[in-house]
Amino acid sequence: MAVKTGYRAKARFLVVSPTKVRRVAAHVRRKPYTEAISILENLPHKGAGLLRKVLQSAAANALYQNKKLDEDMLYVSELLVDEGPRFKRLWIRARGRADILHKRMTHITAVVDEMANTGA
Repeated sequence: MAVKTGYRAKARFLVVSPTKVRRVAAHVRRKPYTEAISILENLPHKGAGLLRKVLQSAAANALYQNKKLDEDMLYVSELLVDEGPRFKRLWIRARGRADILHKRMTHITAVVDEMANTGA
């Protein structure tokens, strides 16, 4: 059985498309924590704000569980953006027709770890 490393945080059932969040998440994977936060603060996307909140929560978990750590010692080791359930809404169209509008939800899991644990 593998040993779990790092400090996690999750945000579930966020009403934003996973595709849109994955586009932003690609910018901050495997980056130092402080650099990732500064990148996310300057991006105009809704997903950037959501990812920033989850990363800050994971860093707060790390600093709480290990008092020897500092923010500069952390990096983003994993950033998972999974699909959640969908809201199905009726979209009324012309000539008595209707389409189904899927409002997608996202589950975000962030894992931060110490720089020394990278093995590099």
